[in-house]
Amino acid sequence: MTSRPHSSKSRAAPKPPASSGAISQVQWLEIDADQAGQRLDNFLMARLKGLPKARVYNMVRKGEVRVNKGRIKPDYRLQAGDVVRVPPARLPERAPPAKPSDQLTRQLQDAIVFENDGLLIVNKPPGLAVHGGSGVSLGLIEVLRQMRPEARFLELVHRLDRDTSGCIMVAKKRSMLRHLQAAFRNKDASGIRKHYQALVIGDWPARKTQVKAPLKRMETAAGDRIVKVHPEGKPSLTRFKVLQAYPGFTLVEAQPITGRTHQIRVHAQYVGHSLAGDEKYGDDAVNRALKSQGVKRLFLHAAALGFYLPGEEQLTWVEAPLAEDLAAALAKFLR
Repeated sequence: MTSRPHSSKSRAAPKPPASSGAISQVQWLEIDADQAGQRLDNFLMARLKGLPKARVYNMVRKGEVRVNKGRIKPDYRLQAGDVVRVPPARLPERAPPAKPSDQLTRQLQDAIVFENDGLLIVNKPPGLAVHGGSGVSLGLIEVLRQMRPEARFLELVHRLDRDTSGCIMVAKKRSMLRHLQAAFRNKDASGIRKHYQALVIGDWPARKTQVKAPLKRMETAAGDRIVKVHPEGKPSLTRFKVLQAYPGFTLVEAQPITGRTHQIRVHAQYVGHSLAGDEKYGDDAVNRALKSQGVKRLFLHAAALGFYLPGEEQLTWVEAPLAEDLAAALAKFLR
């Protein structure tokens, strides 16, 4: 365990970060309670975006970065009241971020289903990635940061696939991020409760209330990454409940107890009831027919989240109404 460096009584006042592509003078940054707990190297890379990781580590090794005026190791976990010396640095020029459309901005503003001083929960629209990258210039988190330029901290707590709609958590404080990420790792009653709605092919038997089958990530001969039930996979459990029967389909509630990649989709496929619109694990012929009925994507919606806020004993329950395209498709099945 790394000990805390000695703190001098005479501290230089923290200076704001430079707004240009370079930091022209030494910065003295005091760590507040919300920043405490993160590693020094992660803190620096967030402040010095675009600077190569090797350069950041070299700055620490050579003593250009100091904490409370003392040399420090990159894995030191910062504590409230620490003062970090950040040396001048020339940062690479970055292209200005893509601007979201006014329509998307309004859509996300209307999609906020919960907010307090530490947390946002958004009913993510389908087709929007949660973050940019891999050919995506603008994701949910980038749009939210542009919508709220005054926010010091906005970070995704978890992920949803691009085509999956519904509840997604965005932390407004680092302390909230740590609290909720720890809750996601817990499998007991204090953990996060995730409830999805999914339309599956066929008549799901009401007695089939759970699927317990190990899942393993694999790669096909063509190089595609998939997940399969495999004896060498990780233990995985999904609970299911029938919500509504339709001709040839069943609307189910799926509660993933473990958090494996594509868990709901693969477990449903494993018992013979693939998700409607699933191009990776589903039935191609059924999916083609469904497109004429309005199901043009994976029918999976993160419908609700249950969680405990820091210091509270009462469960907070947040629901997101079914996305309009999926609700409209269900209405056609009842005609």
